[in-house]
Amino acid sequence: MSFIQSNLIHLLAACWFAVCWGGYTRYATWKGRDTACLASVLHLYREDWMRRMLMRDNRIADASVIGNLERNASFFASSTLIILAGILTVLGASDRAMSLLADLPLVQQASQGMSEIKLLCLAMVFVYAFFTFSWCMRQYNFAAVLVGSAPMIGERHVSELERKAFALRAAKVISLAANQFNLGLRSYYFGMAMLCWFISPWLFMLMSTGVVLVLYRREFHSDVLEVMVFTPTEAPTVEPAKENLA
Repeated sequence: MSFIQSNLIHLLAACWFAVCWGGYTRYATWKGRDTACLASVLHLYREDWMRRMLMRDNRIADASVIGNLERNASFFASSTLIILAGILTVLGASDRAMSLLADLPLVQQASQGMSEIKLLCLAMVFVYAFFTFSWCMRQYNFAAVLVGSAPMIGERHVSELERKAFALRAAKVISLAANQFNLGLRSYYFGMAMLCWFISPWLFMLMSTGVVLVLYRREFHSDVLEVMVFTPTEAPTVEPAKENLA
C-alpha cells in the first residue's frame, strides 16, 4: 500500500496510457466499419489489385510487391529486437540510468522500483510490437502462396464466381497482414510516448493523448486519404490557347 500511495500518479499515468492505446484501437476498428479510413480504402484497392492480377499471365510484379511488404515488416521486427536488447541492458544497470536521469532538468525523480517498472512496461510494448510484426511477416508469406496458387487465364474448370471469391480471399489475407503491421507501428508511436514517463507522469499522459490525436488525424482525415478516396468523374477541360494577335 505504501508503494501504491507513493507512486499513485505514476500508476494513474500508466492506466491512462492503457486507456488511450486500447480505447483508440477499438474505436478505430469500430469507426472504420462505416467510415472511410486508410484501412478500409486500402482494402478496396487490394481487391482491385487481386482482380487485375487474375487478368495477367505474368505475376512477377505482384509477387515482388508482396515481397517488399514482407521486408518492411522484417526490418521493423529486427529493429524491435535491437530495441529490446537496449532496454534489457538499461534494466541491468538501473542504478546508473537513474543517476543519469537525475542530472537532467525537469525530470521528476522516482524510486528505483518504479523506474524498473517503467522499463519493464516499455519492454512489454516492444515485445508486443515484435509479435505483431512477426505475425505480419507470416501472413504476407500466406499471401505469397495465394498469389502462386492463383488461377491462370484460360483455365476452363475455374468459374468466374470462383475467381471473384479468390480475389476477395486474397485481398482479405493481405489486409489482415497490413492490419498487423499497423498495430506494430502504433506500438512504436506509443512506445515513444512512454519515454516521456521517465521525465514526468503528467507529460506521459499528455503525450499519450497527443499520439491518439495524431493517429486519428492520419487514419481518418489525412491528405493522402482524401487523394485515394477522390475519383474524378469528368475529364478536365482545357481552355484553348489564345492566339497572339500582336
